[in-house]
Amino acid sequence: MTDRLPHEKGFHVSWDQLHRDARALAWRLDGKGPDDGAWRAVVGITRGGLVPAMIVSRELDIRVVDTISVKSYSHQEQREAMVIKSPQADLMGDGTGVLIVDDLVDTGKTLELVRNLYPKAHFATVYAKPKGKPLVETYVTEVSQDTWIFFPWDMALQYVQPFRGTD
Repeated sequence: MTDRLPHEKGFHVSWDQLHRDARALAWRLDGKGPDDGAWRAVVGITRGGLVPAMIVSRELDIRVVDTISVKSYSHQEQREAMVIKSPQADLMGDGTGVLIVDDLVDTGKTLELVRNLYPKAHFATVYAKPKGKPLVETYVTEVSQDTWIFFPWDMALQYVQPFRGTD
């Protein structure tokens, strides 16, 4: 038994790992679009979905890239999701042919909100937790619901005290 807080069950993702995993996501999506296997556009859910969306758009040679800004977290506390910036309306329609990318689906509240707006879009995340997994068509890695993912943009290099001892 440990005295760790829930967010201390961490999965640390480096820039290299995120890049590899986002490329793996692109490989899974390659040729799966509705237009002879192609996608019309990629929409990244800000902020976490921006890096994977850029990598996917590069790997699949998709030049039309937009964003949707959804706020659902304040630090490590999840709140009700709300759209604070929408993608270009004439691009989106009902989402047909649009690939919507995020870094993680956790409880699914963010993707549920976006899916209601664009029901025919294809939802893809790099990482998925069990509660949110039913809301994505494509993902790379599943992690347990009680794991906190530490993304590289949230991290800084610093000394870490060993579990036992002082050196």
